[in-house]
Amino acid sequence: MSLVVTNLSKKYGEKTVVDHISFSLEHPGVYAFLGTNGAGKSTSLRMMLGMLAKDSGTVTWKGKPLDTMETNVGYLAEERGLYPKFTLMDQLLYFASLKNVSKEDAKKRIDYWVERLELTEYFHPPVVNKSLKAKARAKKPKPMTADQLSKGNQQKVQLLAALISDPELLILDEPLSGLDPVNMDLFKQVIREQVEAGKYIIMSSHQMEVVEEFCEDITILHHGKAVVQGNLNEIKKSYGRVNMFVKTEEPIDDLIEASGLRVVNKTPNGIQLRVSGQKQADEFLNMLVSGHKTIVRFELREPSLHEIFVEKAGENVEDEAQ
Repeated sequence: MSLVVTNLSKKYGEKTVVDHISFSLEHPGVYAFLGTNGAGKSTSLRMMLGMLAKDSGTVTWKGKPLDTMETNVGYLAEERGLYPKFTLMDQLLYFASLKNVSKEDAKKRIDYWVERLELTEYFHPPVVNKSLKAKARAKKPKPMTADQLSKGNQQKVQLLAALISDPELLILDEPLSGLDPVNMDLFKQVIREQVEAGKYIIMSSHQMEVVEEFCEDITILHHGKAVVQGNLNEIKKSYGRVNMFVKTEEPIDDLIEASGLRVVNKTPNGIQLRVSGQKQADEFLNMLVSGHKTIVRFELREPSLHEIFVEKAGENVEDEAQ
């Protein structure tokens, strides 16, 4: 067992924003920290890192209190954390020095990650002039600053900063926020590489399908409390196979009404129904067959993480966001 968080709590005045959160990350991999806006995710992560004072609780790494001065931790914040008017290289070298990475090693790692994250043109802009004489006369391009980058590329640089010390514990707060599909896939590839390298990762995210790709264990926060926690597969199994999807060539509204099933969603691609289990699903299938309906799709499955999240943390989302 490497990271253990016990009874972590935080109040602002009379408002409890984190209410006795406990979990552990026992082996390399990704642990998901989920919740609506204002649920307490970022506050919890900052308390773990010692960036924010906690009212109660402990955070230990390998049996000792987590100290970011002694433990090699990488942190990607949800907010943009770059200095807008300083050059990218100077900032990264500075961040590396804070982690006691030598300048020589830092440059090697920066070169690697610049290429890996497809940032070469921003760190080593090409000379436009083609002739040798023109190149000789041309001024060297000015190093780029953070405010010259798009939000997505700033996010890449911040990920580079989090990885530059080759951390053993990596905390990613909404790492995929604001990324286009191409860069999202790139980030996901990097996260997989870090898992394969034996890193311990805590990831906060609103993208449920991404969490399902990476995470075995999760915590869902709602109003600062853990409302769902544990192994994701076991959580899904506890609900049972209650989501049924049906698509037929003929209308079946009369059969649905006669069966008493609840319609969850109706789209051109089919109808999602809620059933109590396999027996009720089989009964409805028999109704379709005996009614001579042409079945295009019939599927019974466990709820997705998205559906569990909405059920447990979806109430009063607008009030919570405000």
